[in-house]
Amino acid sequence: MNNKKNVWRGLALKGVSAALLLGCSGLAAADQFGVQIAGGLGDHHIKKLDLGLVWDPNLTWWQIGDWHFSLIGEAHVAWWHTDEGNVHENIGEIGVTPIIRFIDGAGAIRPYIEAGAGIRLLSSPRISTDLTLATAFQFAPMAGVGLQFGSHQQYEAGYRFQHISNGGIKEPNPGINFHQLYLQYNF
Repeated sequence: MNNKKNVWRGLALKGVSAALLLGCSGLAAADQFGVQIAGGLGDHHIKKLDLGLVWDPNLTWWQIGDWHFSLIGEAHVAWWHTDEGNVHENIGEIGVTPIIRFIDGAGAIRPYIEAGAGIRLLSSPRISTDLTLATAFQFAPMAGVGLQFGSHQQYEAGYRFQHISNGGIKEPNPGINFHQLYLQYNF
């Protein structure tokens, strides 16, 4: 009896593994992934270095001529630095952001505008005795413009304005605005 259970378990495990492999290979063919590096300046002389992993599931809608809307997902790890911080000169940030992009779908250079709202977790909400964001949990809305280019549209470059704030969860809530430039490579 135990032998029959092991045979069925083995077959079930092989079947699930095969289904996952086939499903993932189909998703991988349709999806596009990328890596992004960004640098920016923020309020209170805060400098930011941001590394991102980008996922484009190829979800598009509302075609207007060659332009369309698409949904992009990004995961970020960032490092903040300030010379004015007398509590923390360096702060870490992790988070995710879904982005809606309006992009030209034709041509060698494809301009786009984008907007998104994500969440972030900071290693410390306190930068100096005069500047605290009150909570480590933050909201991160952003808007930007960019260009997609390359022989396979594998490169992107753009500008983003990002606001980091706890959304009034706890006071004080001064928020910080960042101006960022980014480069991205899509696989």
